[in-house]
Amino acid sequence: MEKQFWKPGNMLYPLPAVMVSCGKEGESPNIITIAWTATLNTSPAMTSISIRPGRYSYDIIRETGEFVINLTTKELVYAADYCGVKSGRDVDKFKALNLTPCKSQIVKAPGIGESPVNIECRVTEIKPLGSHHLFIAEVAGVNVDEKYMDEAGKFQLNHAGLVVYSHGEYFELGKSLGRFGFSVKKKGRKGRSLKKK
Repeated sequence: MEKQFWKPGNMLYPLPAVMVSCGKEGESPNIITIAWTATLNTSPAMTSISIRPGRYSYDIIRETGEFVINLTTKELVYAADYCGVKSGRDVDKFKALNLTPCKSQIVKAPGIGESPVNIECRVTEIKPLGSHHLFIAEVAGVNVDEKYMDEAGKFQLNHAGLVVYSHGEYFELGKSLGRFGFSVKKKGRKGRSLKKK
């Protein structure tokens, strides 16, 4: 099998295309679309986002020390792209896209009402890496849209039409290929899943 060797670059795809909202008191809130985000830790719950220092949201988040990660759906993909190419210096993105800034429970930055999940974050560390600076943050709380709760009280996030970004394009998540741990389970005679011991 032949492969080409390329110079160093970021080819880790797909990535979540999230909309990060932020804001200063007395000013209109802003939204920046980010694909470079990650889960860092479970307890305490921690995440990260990477932003170029020249971006409008960079100074807002650095100064306030907080932001909200909003998951993106197929209904929000146009808005996500717009917020990634337009600057908050020139346009009020909430107004331009008819998005609803919703009050957060812990942080002052608003979430996006149309997003199924709003993750409230407080910055704990900023690491300059070169082209981007890494904002490491602790999750202060999570707001979820009740319309994705089923009758048993389970949050059906995978039914929300979540969007990922891969090599310059947006994709809606599709067919499930298995549940966590399916590779170590085998079927019993009556079709029940048996854990391998």
